[in-house]
Amino acid sequence: MDDLLPGFVAVEVAADADFEGELLPAEAAHLSPRAVASRRREFTAGRVCARRALGRLGVLGHPLTSAENRAPVWPGGTTGSITHTAGYCAAAVARTPQVRAVGIDAERRTILPANVRASICLPEELDWCARRPGEDWWPAVHFSAKEVVYKLWSPLVGTWLDFHEARLTLDVEAGTWTARIDPRKLDKSPGAPARFDGRFHVAPDLVRSAAVVPA
Repeated sequence: MDDLLPGFVAVEVAADADFEGELLPAEAAHLSPRAVASRRREFTAGRVCARRALGRLGVLGHPLTSAENRAPVWPGGTTGSITHTAGYCAAAVARTPQVRAVGIDAERRTILPANVRASICLPEELDWCARRPGEDWWPAVHFSAKEVVYKLWSPLVGTWLDFHEARLTLDVEAGTWTARIDPRKLDKSPGAPARFDGRFHVAPDLVRSAAVVPA
């Protein structure tokens, strides 16, 4: 993720040992005792990475609990984002005097079912993907970027944002994307950002996206 975010954002990507790391008691209390092994591993790696990233900002030993919507509760003066997909986990944090919100997301580079593609992409986005024959995984890039948009929107605005309420434009050569929010959503959200800009990277097995909203 370091290659997708500015230098003042601290980023940590999980090593194998982090999936078997230790949770602080306050963090463990937010993990359901009925959680399956894969959920426990992901949750643990995310918290371990987030605390390590916070440590790079000088915030040490602070438990990262969860809000009612399961989003991480970041220590005062910081903001951040956690992502995990099969075999991959990362966390990114920054200080709020510099950054209002940060969002990261990682997804496996896979061909999504038609019904899932339609639930994520607007018709014009599906048309754009269809014009790239042999690269049927581009809807997964849209999915990843729109997940980032939601991770920025939620802490800033405090409301739900549907996939179809953000229209994505990708610059393949530059590895960048722009998301424009549906004007009808903005009418209901005074002061909300109308646009988000981010970056993406496509590897043989992984799609990563990230963005920040500067202070």
